[in-house]
Amino acid sequence: MCLAVPGRLLDRAEGPTGLPVGRVHFGSVVKEVCLAFTPDARPGDYLLVHVGFAIQRLDEEAARRTLELLAEAAP
Repeated sequence: MCLAVPGRLLDRAEGPTGLPVGRVHFGSVVKEVCLAFTPDARPGDYLLVHVGFAIQRLDEEAARRTLELLAEAAP
């Protein structure tokens, strides 16, 4: 099973390979992710991230609901 997690884009830049990258906030963790699949993402947007790639933009409500469901599933 694969899992994608919502996070909020803090900033974006061009990565060393020329692809767009951004720092994404996941609660207490900030990770750099590739934005190649979401080139229109801007700081403040919520993104669905899977294995280091932002695969979809989300509205804030969808991100909140997903995070609530993940919290409920945690032991």
